[in-house]
Amino acid sequence: MHSHLQRPFGRRAVVVGDGDVAAREAKSLEAAGFDVLIVAPEAEPSLSQLLEPAGNVALVVAACADARSNARVLDRAFSAAIPALQPARAGDVARAARTLARMTEYAAAAVEDAELRASLARSFADLPLSKLASMNAVEAEHEVERIAAERRPAARVTTTKICASRASALAMTQARAVAARLAVRGIATSILTVTTPGDRDRRRAIEALGSVNVFVGELEAALRDGRADYAVHSCKDLPSALDADMTIAAISSRDDARDAFCSQRYADFFALPPGAVVGTSSPRRRALLGDLRPDLEYRIVRGNVDTRLRKLREGEFDAIVLAMAGLNRLRLRAAHTVPFDPAVVVPAVAQGALAVETRAGDAELASELRAAVNDAGAELCVRCERAALRALRAGCSAPIGIYARLEGGTLRADGAYATPSGTIRRARAERAAGDVAGAEALGEELAAALRPPENAP
Repeated sequence: MHSHLQRPFGRRAVVVGDGDVAAREAKSLEAAGFDVLIVAPEAEPSLSQLLEPAGNVALVVAACADARSNARVLDRAFSAAIPALQPARAGDVARAARTLARMTEYAAAAVEDAELRASLARSFADLPLSKLASMNAVEAEHEVERIAAERRPAARVTTTKICASRASALAMTQARAVAARLAVRGIATSILTVTTPGDRDRRRAIEALGSVNVFVGELEAALRDGRADYAVHSCKDLPSALDADMTIAAISSRDDARDAFCSQRYADFFALPPGAVVGTSSPRRRALLGDLRPDLEYRIVRGNVDTRLRKLREGEFDAIVLAMAGLNRLRLRAAHTVPFDPAVVVPAVAQGALAVETRAGDAELASELRAAVNDAGAELCVRCERAALRALRAGCSAPIGIYARLEGGTLRADGAYATPSGTIRRARAERAAGDVAGAEALGEELAAALRPPENAP
């Protein structure tokens, strides 16, 4: 689902103008994945017709030669609740445009008041271009919530809920993102930090800790005994099947699901010299990377994302492998950070998505969370992946990668399974995108293709 060729939200950027400025902006937007329409300045009076329906246009760039034409272009875009950029603010317009597209999409989902949504487009475009260009997905959504809160009457807090979260910087960032979305709906949140077995033991490999849910069980205990009302997890940490008294209320939009090579010295994974030390705590990553480079030494690295990067900087490892989603949410990078092809180093099930868990009987809160957080496309992909993992009867730390993505009207899934004999089985399956039941059926089909024959070693 994350690709440098993907069109941001499947929509179009309209560039009004001619000459070098318009051509430059069109080129940068196309490189960023937008479908670009260039409109000549003489056609500017009919621009309003081109912006209907508004959902087909993510951005307007005013690149006319004179200021009055540009002003009219901006006014027409803002009146249609579409963000617009002025030519003088170009330079890093492609990244800024992607942020504006994300903010507009999020505002459409999170802000119910149509008049308020219409006023937000101008506010978004008034942000400094450098700020727009540097914002990650979580920051962009928080900015929408901040601006919306300033422009609407103070939301009436109807209730307060408690969210259980691990205490790491990444976990707290994720919990606050969910809490912010609930706040828009008048539900305040306080966060209860919980220490899990996976947090307490930072030395042993995850699979050696004797549990398939080392980052989950303590959070669920807080739900069961009433200390918390909901819990926010990295969805990849959840076991493939929950206990009957727990349920996933919502699955968030998905950040970059890929694994990333991180090194201070070497440009990419294949630039590592034989015998180089690569740190990863994941059996899946060790198996898939070892299949590509059996000449390297793989060692366990534990700790939070910032701790692992510190160990890399201090020279304990030549490279480490981390999830791009966590790096993006924390805005962290190594000197060389290179994502792997997800068809080769297949990501962990649900990597990049958040899962919000509640008690099975708490239907009212689950409904509020689903309305505030759930992303329908991400849900299909995650349900497909979790169904495959469940069908393989494997836990979240098993050496299995499953990655589903929506491509047009098709749901496609890749799988990689490191068998006990050391071989890597791979499979791919696809079907027309439909409902959750269809997505789970695709996951089961993929699992059947991955499962080794009964008489295999």
